[in-house]
Amino acid sequence: MGMIELKYAKFWLSLGFGLVLAVVVLSLMPPPPDALSLPSDKLNHFIAYATLMAWFAQLYPRRVYGRLALAFVCLGILLECLQALTGYRFFEYADMLANSLGVLLAWALCLTPLASLLLRFELKFCHTHMRKPS
Repeated sequence: MGMIELKYAKFWLSLGFGLVLAVVVLSLMPPPPDALSLPSDKLNHFIAYATLMAWFAQLYPRRVYGRLALAFVCLGILLECLQALTGYRFFEYADMLANSLGVLLAWALCLTPLASLLLRFELKFCHTHMRKPS
């Protein structure tokens, strides 16, 4: 699963794994008090998983988008199952659906020029790069 050749690919990949770690931690920690909760739990799930898919699609060629999508959908399912074991979080099919819809929307958007945002960022601000064709 070869990565796109970006000048700062290791940095971008590290940020991506930081995002994954944040989703895992936020999914398994005790929920915040109601006063700190965001208004739409399902929207939060949707945005989190859309962000993960969109981020990693910047780093890998289109031919692996299906594997990325499957990995993030599986992550969402696994985290929901683990939440059921915590005693303070709940298993919800609706969360899995929101996660999966976020992944699918990001996949669709990454079939557009949005898939090259990091490449364009590096072109504009870093001046040297190489990119393998999709």
